[in-house]
Amino acid sequence: MEIRIQAIHFDATSQLEAFIQKKVRKLEQYFDGIISAEVTLKVVKPETANNKEASIMLNIKNGECYAEKISDTFEGAIDECGVALEKQLMKFKEKIRVK
Repeated sequence: MEIRIQAIHFDATSQLEAFIQKKVRKLEQYFDGIISAEVTLKVVKPETANNKEASIMLNIKNGECYAEKISDTFEGAIDECGVALEKQLMKFKEKIRVK
């Protein structure tokens, strides 16, 4: 699976990128047809408590899944996106099984 990380208006640290890689790769255990993932990170203005926004777009066989979350930290937002995508992938897998 190809993972593309895009940080808008700032540079993501290698530690953050490693964290994202690990979390996105973990999604493969729920659905093995993931082709690629696009992760977008941005800081929402004005700078308040919850101003870190993360979105993950998964390109999968016969469709795509998308999650976008806002949190205090990018790690927290990525975690929340991961949970949302797990649910989506499990539903998608169930649909395929029914057909």
